[in-house]
Amino acid sequence: MLELIGLSATDEELYRVMLREPDLDLDALACRLGRGADELVTGMLRLEAAGLVTRTSREPACWRPVSPDVAIDVLVSRRRADLDRLREAAREWAAEMPAPDRYRPERLVEVVVGQESIAARFAQLMHATESELLVLDRPPYASRPDEADRTVRGLLAAGVVVRGIYSPDSLQLPRAVDEAHSAADAGERSRIHPDLPMKLAIGDRRQALLPLAGHDEVDSALVVHSSALLDALVRMFELLWEQALPIVRQEDDELDARLITMLAAGMKDDAIARRLGVSTRTVGRRVARLMEQSGAQTRFQAGAYAERRKHNTT
Repeated sequence: MLELIGLSATDEELYRVMLREPDLDLDALACRLGRGADELVTGMLRLEAAGLVTRTSREPACWRPVSPDVAIDVLVSRRRADLDRLREAAREWAAEMPAPDRYRPERLVEVVVGQESIAARFAQLMHATESELLVLDRPPYASRPDEADRTVRGLLAAGVVVRGIYSPDSLQLPRAVDEAHSAADAGERSRIHPDLPMKLAIGDRRQALLPLAGHDEVDSALVVHSSALLDALVRMFELLWEQALPIVRQEDDELDARLITMLAAGMKDDAIARRLGVSTRTVGRRVARLMEQSGAQTRFQAGAYAERRKHNTT
């Protein structure tokens, strides 16, 4: 893992041995690792430069490992600051380009091929987002949903506004409803739309990522930079947002909140019962009560009315 910050596998091995046995002196470490003293000192100096070990003032030199949670947090903060400076420099350099070059078609739209490349560009888009992330969420997925969820939580913690619109089929995946409510409880503004036309992610209204084709495999995608096309994608998101049903937080009745979301997603009683861990009869009674309270004629209307009523009272 430390290769990510420019250290070698042998440096990582040395650091981890020091964490497990912090009282070993230089000679004991050299014996344990089967390396010469000079090679070990060189490795110590690299670890020291990275902030993973500290050297005592007494002679001969003696190194002690820094706790990894502290050391890595410092490294991450330092790297993030460096990347922020690089991002600002990139924008300044882009502004130096002649306007005709900046707006050439091949610079406004890129084609990305392969699931790994698409997942990497999605991660890049999210990590570059500073103020607002807009997402249309529907299967299939190029990246692992749990990785995307962790990144979204990090954005929310950093004060980024995240708005997501889920398709019904995305909420029918295992644990998807729980994750959607958990994200809403963490601050994500989430809604459900019965007919999302595509997958889409837009970062800071400066860059968008969307599939090139609408079939079952995510093997090609478009990256759209600032342009009239990007403006149209943002406008489409806002129109879908107005049509979509809010996912309410679970503050009052967790069971009802999840039931309402599953109804709005079009799930059947038996599927809802399995997800909630209750009987089909219990689901039926709660659905009947919601329909009676709202005057709805259909299950979907009951879910929609209940979602909007809870949203409007929060």
